[in-house]
Amino acid sequence: MANLTIKNLKKSFGETEILKGINLEIKDNEFVVFVGPSGCGKSTLLRSIAGLEEVTGGHILLDTKEITDLAPAKRDLAMVFQSYALYPHMSVRKNMSFALELAKEKKEVIHNKVAEAARILELDPLLERKPKELSGGQRQRVAIGRAIVRQPKVFLFDEPLSNLDAALRVQMRLELARLHHDLNATMIYVTHDQVEAMTLADKVVVLNQGRIEQVGTPLDLYRNPANRFVAGFLGMPKMSFLPGTVTALDHSSVTVELTSGTSVTLPAASEHLRQGSAVSVGVRPENIDVVEPSESSLTGYMDITESLGSDTYCYVKTDGQETLTVRMPGNFACNYGDRIGLHLHVDECHLFDEQGNAVQKPSRLAA
Repeated sequence: MANLTIKNLKKSFGETEILKGINLEIKDNEFVVFVGPSGCGKSTLLRSIAGLEEVTGGHILLDTKEITDLAPAKRDLAMVFQSYALYPHMSVRKNMSFALELAKEKKEVIHNKVAEAARILELDPLLERKPKELSGGQRQRVAIGRAIVRQPKVFLFDEPLSNLDAALRVQMRLELARLHHDLNATMIYVTHDQVEAMTLADKVVVLNQGRIEQVGTPLDLYRNPANRFVAGFLGMPKMSFLPGTVTALDHSSVTVELTSGTSVTLPAASEHLRQGSAVSVGVRPENIDVVEPSESSLTGYMDITESLGSDTYCYVKTDGQETLTVRMPGNFACNYGDRIGLHLHVDECHLFDEQGNAVQKPSRLAA
């Protein structure tokens, strides 16, 4: 078993509070990703779990064992860093076995553990090479192998793919997903890359300014963000927001007049909204269609288009001067400055109050 419990964890550097009371449950065999913008505290939280940062307050428990004040080597955790940190004068085999040798493990045990890790990571042909003879992806696999041979209860990854080029990042992302299934291990992964978070995680933890904004499965956070921060952070391209004012509402719908003068009625309800409340309508690129201006009251001008082959992303400036991102098929063609209409899929739109909190949706839209 490898359940990790974090209770009211705090960390300050002098007068600056970095972690502001983190509470989190990580279950055995889960792949949990900490994600958020630079400076949100995700790496500090990971380093606090590893014992590389001394916490200011709170508790960390591995299963039922308190590890808050234990030295890193005694926590039964293994960390893979952003930099590979391999010993340049040692072979791959030696790099992977070195920690076990320091721990006075038997030679046969060391040999078997290294052989098994090499098999899982497909490093067998590289065991006698030095790090300088390896590619970036191979070096990162060696760093992961060094963690595997220790057979820790929890693996910790601190942005391990950020130094790789785009193609290698995709390859290593797939390898990490397979590794999680092969080892059936508990893994905690830090990244600022939301694609990694969405594709790797069983559970995503979104952090902002030292606090947890929301915890859930990738699709749950994508479909049902708790607030505007989460909604705008997850998704590529990100969600667009249209400010407006509530002009009518009942138990099942809210009508919002946008700054452009257009009104939209959304299937949403909230007890604390009132007529005249300032709100924002959130809409993802895949939930907007480009139509003829005569077919929609929401109109604007085409700004920039980005053709990616399978998709074309259109950046549209509305008459209310908001910028909307629209996802269209790859063969879509439009010119800069063309006047267009926009059709919103209102059943898929999100509504946020003046404080940025999500307005409750009917249960039929919550799935």
